[in-house]
Amino acid sequence: MIIYFIRHGIAESRSIEKDDSQRILTSKGITKTQKVAQKLSSLDIKFDVIITSPYIRAKETAIILQQAKLSPQIIEHSALTPEGNILEWINWLQNSKYNHNGSIALVGHEPDFSNWVELLVFGEIKGKLIVKKSGIIAVEIFDLSNPIGNAELFLLAGPKWITN
Repeated sequence: MIIYFIRHGIAESRSIEKDDSQRILTSKGITKTQKVAQKLSSLDIKFDVIITSPYIRAKETAIILQQAKLSPQIIEHSALTPEGNILEWINWLQNSKYNHNGSIALVGHEPDFSNWVELLVFGEIKGKLIVKKSGIIAVEIFDLSNPIGNAELFLLAGPKWITN
């Protein structure tokens, strides 16, 4: 199974007046994410499903990916919120209809995605990987019944490298 971890685009700055979950993408964030989505489309990359954090900036990013015809479906999952639980998400995936040799995209946050990828690839968090906003990390999981430490990293790219 191929998993693409896509960080949400550039969002409004944090403020005490606005709940973090309600921050929206900036115009620059929208533009960069659209360019990334167009590049993925030009490479004929498709996802069986896009699974997104329920936070507004992540949902907006997922919608941009869907508008580029990368997937017919978006699902929200609470495990993809900041400080989400990878084991909750893995359990959901193992029991979902998407637990085959397909391709899915997760849209969420840092440092969670870097930590999750390190767990899947190395079996532990090393704190070495970073995903830029609108960037992508992709792994292939070889054994979904025991995915921790059983994945291979094959893509780590920021939006600048994806769209140039």
